[in-house]
Amino acid sequence: MDGLWTSIVVIVPSALLGALIGVVAGVLRVYGPRPVRRLTEGYVSLFRGTPLVVQVFFWYFALPYISIGGHSIVLDAIPASILAFGLCSGAYQSEYIRGGLNSIKRGQIRAALALGMTTRQAVQSVVLPQAFRRALPGCGNEVIYLIKYSSLASIITVNELTGTATTIAKNSWRNIEVFCTLGVYYLALVTLATWLLHLAEDAMSVPGFERHRS
Repeated sequence: MDGLWTSIVVIVPSALLGALIGVVAGVLRVYGPRPVRRLTEGYVSLFRGTPLVVQVFFWYFALPYISIGGHSIVLDAIPASILAFGLCSGAYQSEYIRGGLNSIKRGQIRAALALGMTTRQAVQSVVLPQAFRRALPGCGNEVIYLIKYSSLASIITVNELTGTATTIAKNSWRNIEVFCTLGVYYLALVTLATWLLHLAEDAMSVPGFERHRS
């Protein structure tokens, strides 16, 4: 159970960080000034274009060797995992948010501006809620992926589910039983997350505009 709790400690903050970064980066990529758009596009390209395992290694093993003002930053294994997973997840989620924002007709912003709203108010109050509803299924899939690739934290000594299972298997030689049980744990986490995401989709749906699941 310690491994399960450690996995949750890694997954939940990573998902929240990824969602926050995804929304901010997605909005900036659509409505930000050109330099900011280029910067966020570079961020997305970097974290989508490099293997996640390399990113995990960088934050845990390489970052301490980078000196800033004579000081180095050393992250423990769990914070390094959360940072790596959150930044990577945020890059992917920003794509879903950007797609949702681009799917909203520009006329809605013009109408909001005509009513006296600022561009920021129009995006925040009119466009973003609709875009987030449309992006939620994609963002939810990214959370599911996050649950599964959280197992990579074990390679930097985090004793989450996979790390704990590997240790038990080495000590007991009961590989089949251990890793089948590990698969059941991940399946349970994914099933729970899927159920929660469906509840969120139902809560955010608008009658007459979105089709409910049967």
